[in-house]
Amino acid sequence: MAKLILLRHGQSAWNKENVFTGWIDIPLSKVGIIESIEAGKRIKDISIDVIYTSFLVRSQTTVFLAMAENVSKRVPCVQHGIEEPFAEWYQRGSEGKNLIPLFISASLNERMYGDLQGKNKEEMKQEYGEDQVHLWRRSFHIDPPGGESLAKTAARSIPFFTQVIVPKLKEGKNVLVCAHGNSLRAIAMYIEKLSEDEVLHLEIATGEVKAYEYKEGAFFSV
Repeated sequence: MAKLILLRHGQSAWNKENVFTGWIDIPLSKVGIIESIEAGKRIKDISIDVIYTSFLVRSQTTVFLAMAENVSKRVPCVQHGIEEPFAEWYQRGSEGKNLIPLFISASLNERMYGDLQGKNKEEMKQEYGEDQVHLWRRSFHIDPPGGESLAKTAARSIPFFTQVIVPKLKEGKNVLVCAHGNSLRAIAMYIEKLSEDEVLHLEIATGEVKAYEYKEGAFFSV
């Protein structure tokens, strides 16, 4: 069976400070670096054929650190779009090398928290009330001010998963997806057939690995 690995990035500097991060491109903390390496050790014996990450540096750093632990010794190689200047230059000389193609997509980005981005979560509770902040963070359809609901995050991440990633699994390839709490929550909702209420209770910790096997259109947790 093909294997699918979902990996949430390690703790970021703003996770550590309890700040809404969203699409602000914040790096890993020291703890996040350790979490990424430990996650890599948990999947070190799985030969990965293709990797997908978000556009955000905390996701990309996590996957490079994790894959440095892989026993295959294959190296992730970022794939650049044909629309980029001198796009073909990026791939020249890569043919036949022991490389793993790594694709970057904003469809896997974290939920965009709008006006909450860059603000401390506890301070927002004091300003707006704990119940309101809880609704913004843990309801399925309610948008934070100027931001995305989980439903809207799912509306971009699930189609990317079904249209781009699942075909690779159908080819028998082992796929690693390194992304964020909410984009991975949406993908897990699809895989595990969770209801809108059930997915709100799904927590994926920083550095956590969720592994599945795929066969004949079905996913099996491992």
